[in-house]
Amino acid sequence: MTLRNMQVLTAGALMTVVLMTAAVEGSAESLANDEPYQTPLAGEPFSTTVLGRKVELARRDRANTLALSLGGTFYFPTLGSADALPIAALYWRKENEDYRSRLIFSVFYNEWDGALKTKGRLEYLAHLENFTSPFPQEEILNGESVKSTSAVWGYATAWLGLGYRMPVAPFQSDNDLRLQLFYTGTYLYNNRTSDTGPNVTLPPDTWENGLRLRVRYDGIRRNIMELPHSGFALGSDIEWAYRSSWGDSNYGPFRFTKSGTQEYTKISGYGVAALPFPWTSERNRLIASVYGGFSPNNNLDRYSGFRVGGGPFPNESDDLWRTPYPGALFNQFTVADYVVGNLEYRRELLFFLYLHLRGTIAWINRDYQRTDHFRFEQDRGEAFSLGITTGMPWDSSMYLEFSRDFGILRNGRSGSGLMLLWSKAF
Repeated sequence: MTLRNMQVLTAGALMTVVLMTAAVEGSAESLANDEPYQTPLAGEPFSTTVLGRKVELARRDRANTLALSLGGTFYFPTLGSADALPIAALYWRKENEDYRSRLIFSVFYNEWDGALKTKGRLEYLAHLENFTSPFPQEEILNGESVKSTSAVWGYATAWLGLGYRMPVAPFQSDNDLRLQLFYTGTYLYNNRTSDTGPNVTLPPDTWENGLRLRVRYDGIRRNIMELPHSGFALGSDIEWAYRSSWGDSNYGPFRFTKSGTQEYTKISGYGVAALPFPWTSERNRLIASVYGGFSPNNNLDRYSGFRVGGGPFPNESDDLWRTPYPGALFNQFTVADYVVGNLEYRRELLFFLYLHLRGTIAWINRDYQRTDHFRFEQDRGEAFSLGITTGMPWDSSMYLEFSRDFGILRNGRSGSGLMLLWSKAF
């Protein structure tokens, strides 16, 4: 199937959904009274009539969830060496009076957060995370993989800390203010492959010791599909790390010195707001978000730089920090500083079916790697996304999104991505 055919089919399918649901919505609203329409909210009981059938949903405990997500992203044309990439993840969240736990397991990338509660608002915190893919990783230039940058690298990290947590309005399980301070210990490794350039010198494996100050505020009320409906969220991270065993490295003639990269500092933040669309019902929402980060000392490298990448758009409270760019590979960009902004219009077609149109713009200081040099350069990108989020039978949901990038992913050449993700709650 050609790219043009894929685009036409996707747009046609979404338009068909809009027309069909507009008719259903009109008939449903004609039966309603004069009270303003209210979008069903996450976790709350809900009752309605669709196509003459009564639908009733019971209250749901959002603080205790087990779900499996499966899907994939297709790239047109090829991005790097990938025509498609699979997505598989297990999500588990559990909370009671004594502790809070959150796990994401996806084989090569996994993270777990735990908090032991005290009688007050203080918490004892722990975080485990690893990225340990056994496959070579290559930087991407002009939409193609650069073989000379090939390396098998990854990390495993553990954090221990103390935090303060205070519930905030609208007082759901994910609405709180968190102030957290962590000690972080990380093991970083990297190894050459048969494709690594002969004049490329990789740094040694090392332990990193550091501190992280993290602030989170989430006052967002989410709808029945766990999408932001109203309110805002803010977050910030300040990171400092020191590599105990380090050395000079180079990618051709460009050189990273030990003294310049052994110690680094990073500052990042984000803001998300879910707003009403002026002069319309609750079915129409605007979602605005901005992400940014920089290094005060300009001492980031391939391993310590910020990561900007693809995947489903972040909506969950503990995932809002992740910086998305539509149609990108997982953690595709290594950046020294960045600003990414999104503006989304969302339309509730049915109580379980939502259409979104999103524009994204990014300014990033990204890495460019070739056989003969490595450097950070300013770049700018724009992307457009069109998609749906819908409930499905058997307590499941589906996320379908078509994205079009206008140059940053493939260095001036436009390209597209199609993501399909199915999630099942247990």
